Amino acid sequence: MGVMKVQKTPQYFKTYQVKYRRRREGKTDYRARKGLTMQDKNKYAASKYRMVVRITNKDVVCQIIDAKISGDVTVCSAYAHELPRFGIKVGLTNYAACYATGLLLARRTLAKFGLDEAYEGQTEPNGEMYCVEAQEDGPRPFTCVLDVGLVSTTTGNRVFGALKGAVDGGLDIPHSEKRFPGYDKDEKSLDAETHRKYIFGGHVQEYMEMLQEDDEDRYQEQFAKFIALDIGPDDLEEMYQKGHEAIRADPSHVATEKQEKYPSFKKKKMSLSQKRDRVRQKIASYKKKHAAAEGAADDAEDDE
Repeated sequence: MGVMKVQKTPQYFKTYQVKYRRRREGKTDYRARKGLTMQDKNKYAASKYRMVVRITNKDVVCQIIDAKISGDVTVCSAYAHELPRFGIKVGLTNYAACYATGLLLARRTLAKFGLDEAYEGQTEPNGEMYCVEAQEDGPRPFTCVLDVGLVSTTTGNRVFGALKGAVDGGLDIPHSEKRFPGYDKDEKSLDAETHRKYIFGGHVQEYMEMLQEDDEDRYQEQFAKFIALDIGPDDLEEMYQKGHEAIRADPSHVATEKQEKYPSFKKKKMSLSQKRDRVRQKIASYKKKHAAAEGAADDAEDDE
């Protein structure tokens, strides 16, 4: 019987190359990123924009990113936590919220480049396939590609809701209808009514109605924020419609006042004049205390 050869020798470890930090953390697929950011040499320094969509537990992040040699540059951004300003106050991570966030990003980006009037997009969402067409006389549409990161691109995924919102908002993003909710791969067709239902929160409405009938306690617990704001199942479509109208009316960003999370115990740096004045005050205080002590000692001697 032969001796098994040891593969991981010291020479093996000397040639082992550690993966990039963001790859180790499971944040960046560098092979996909390379394909999304590579630009043809004959296009010189022309920017290749990416629409980056990331969904967290409580927020939806949509950004237009320009990859440069010095690093990524954020051209424009929109977040789901901005939606309450437009009337969408609850359910900020569902498919309908992703659509609204994508719509907000599109209108804000086009307004920044002065293309919002030339490319209005799909003003009345109907769930059907829509692509921006370039104008013959006017400027070309703002073009970018979708970057979903490490998300599994399954049919009906919420990242495609953000994509649909951005396309309906007027951005030119290459895509197909195969990953939208309502697509039937056997018939190879998209059911626009099903897709429209998701855009206006119809799937949430059906779930709310089902819980109201079957499990009232769970409904009270799971939709407590909806109940507190007096939003019922029948109010969702109207809420999202008004939200879309408000976004189109004014998509500009409103800065909020930032508050310190923790108090700062670090003393502020003093100027030279402040330092000298502080020394004078200490000397005067010392002299005053010393004179008071001498006076008390003299009074005690007189009493004796």
